[in-house]
Amino acid sequence: MSSPDSNLPDRELIARFLEMLAAEQGAAANTISAYRSDLVAASNLAKGRLTSADPDALTSLARDWRGLANSSVARKASVLRRFFGFLQEEGFRADNPSSALPKPTQARSLPKILDKDEIDVLFNAIEAKLARPTPASVDYRLSALIELLYGSGLRASELVALPRNSVVSGKPFIIVKGKGNKERLVPISSRARDAVDAWLAFVPEKSRFLFPSRASHISRIRLFQIIKQLAAQSGLDPLKVSPHVLRHAFATHLLAGGANLRALQSMLGHADIATTQIYTHVDSSRLVELVNRRHPLATRTLTRRTAGTNRQT
Repeated sequence: MSSPDSNLPDRELIARFLEMLAAEQGAAANTISAYRSDLVAASNLAKGRLTSADPDALTSLARDWRGLANSSVARKASVLRRFFGFLQEEGFRADNPSSALPKPTQARSLPKILDKDEIDVLFNAIEAKLARPTPASVDYRLSALIELLYGSGLRASELVALPRNSVVSGKPFIIVKGKGNKERLVPISSRARDAVDAWLAFVPEKSRFLFPSRASHISRIRLFQIIKQLAAQSGLDPLKVSPHVLRHAFATHLLAGGANLRALQSMLGHADIATTQIYTHVDSSRLVELVNRRHPLATRTLTRRTAGTNRQT
């Protein structure tokens, strides 16, 4: 078998890399377009010799990124790292020079959340649908979806792929397969179990999934659309509401209610507690209240000695 041609021009290898992203990793069209833009720009800076660039050339290239926001530099460097990793794996290069690329530190962005009043608005809209004389089956599905998103903090990918028999009456936990196929126990409220029980009446017994669609389950895109539609019907800005925002709301409101950070980490399926700690920003005033009300010194009165007390004469 002949080895790949390492002398192919940048444009052809960039095209092959993008084809791989689309075919093997299912990258979205917007992602492909963004990657193409960054790689073509880097190739232009490298005068068409990006694929053969050495560490010194990449260091020089990165100097042209000065003045850009850290997030932009991090994105460009990430794209190039993936590109050079592809070139090495496919045999177009014997080495990977991307260690020379900068790794700017970025402040972790705060998650978008909904306050409790906005959550109430969503649930009121669902309850109004179910209070009609003959609710539609999709109304029961909507109720189950929202109860599980906000009540258990599931990821969208975890929710849509739940097996039909994942929620069992009387059992307060469900087993969820999350990132890296790691399983975890997630608590499920009695409200959510009731909502799922009502929806199960419309799910064929032979269905593999709790939320089926044709031969598989509903997609994350369809879930996204369902949530946006509910937000619009509720009078909320659809741009503010998504499956991930409801997961954030679950975490934020649970932590504000006094949940242990380690327990929250387990429920959310975070590998690193630093990811969970981002939610501690949401209710700093409550943390102050906890210190003032529950710290052992909170019940002690500070007394002052008057001038001259215990002064030796």
